[in-house]
Amino acid sequence: MEINDVEDEDFGFSRNYFLAKESGTSAKKSAHKLCDIDLVAEEELRTTAFDLIPKHDKEVKALIGSYRSVYQEWVFELRCGFGLLMYGFGSKKTLIEDFASTTLTEYSVLVVNGYLQSVNIKQVIVAVAELLRDQIKGKRKTTGSLSKVEQPFSSKSIEDVFAFLDGSVEEENDSFVCVVIHNIDGPGLRDSDNQQLLARMAACSHVQIVASIDHVNASLLWDKKMVHTQFNWCCHHVPTFAPYKVETTFFPLILAHSGSGQTAKTAAIVLQSLTPNAQSVFKVIAEYQLAHPDEEGMAASDLYTICRERFLVSSQVTLNSHLTEFKDHELVKTRKHSDGHDCLYVPLTSEAIQKLLMEISQ
Repeated sequence: MEINDVEDEDFGFSRNYFLAKESGTSAKKSAHKLCDIDLVAEEELRTTAFDLIPKHDKEVKALIGSYRSVYQEWVFELRCGFGLLMYGFGSKKTLIEDFASTTLTEYSVLVVNGYLQSVNIKQVIVAVAELLRDQIKGKRKTTGSLSKVEQPFSSKSIEDVFAFLDGSVEEENDSFVCVVIHNIDGPGLRDSDNQQLLARMAACSHVQIVASIDHVNASLLWDKKMVHTQFNWCCHHVPTFAPYKVETTFFPLILAHSGSGQTAKTAAIVLQSLTPNAQSVFKVIAEYQLAHPDEEGMAASDLYTICRERFLVSSQVTLNSHLTEFKDHELVKTRKHSDGHDCLYVPLTSEAIQKLLMEISQ
């Protein structure tokens, strides 16, 4: 009888609880709406975020520098045919680029910013093939044996490009191109087709991959064959605790008004992450635009001539790689000149360009 009394009491308590929830006071709904939130301008929000003083900056730099002791181990793994997959909390962009610039100086390195929405994998594969051909030419005294591949790779099928990247190049077995992919799990690379192309490229004998991941479900992008046979990942836990400044520059901010265009501040963040030569190429375009405000832009042929004279690029391929990166970041755009030729221009006002040039010159 006592047990039944307890059950009746619990039932009565539960019934009274739900009746109270249905009473008039608890049934009132809030009149506030999400659209009523007073959002700030995106430029103001980005400026505030950019001006924040990072905490533990010295400790973060020391941590990134401590990984230099294992650089030679990473090179050994690359030469053994493994791909390097870096994971851990914090941006790994500075770490990977420092590894490539200080340790892989004997090889060609191509950097792919996977955090961009506009990444074109087929263009990346063609650029890798161009770099490999240039590397082989530089090692040989004569180039007669390479006459079969003198046709531009952009006009070849993707299968022919893969055949070249995977072919045996006689005595040049030590030649390879290292492809650095920041955020291989980025929004522009997550679909199955792009990952399949990346896996096929990674499986080529003259291509090695160094990539970073940050998404918690990144491992779901690959099946067993891709992980162990094509990418052949060798994973390294390298937390840096560095902020994702560059990676998040072009992502829409939740607490900001959408639709704002490129600003000098965001452009400066991106340019400061590029090589000095890339910055100098951008300066040529920007200075030309300031000097000729009434023109549609700068002709690509004129840009190449000036860059060659200033020793900023060694070939058209190098210049095209810089321009592709500029266009991916929307730092430079193209439009038709009055004579029908394509010209390059910076989509910023003259004042913003002057401010940008001052910031990257500091």
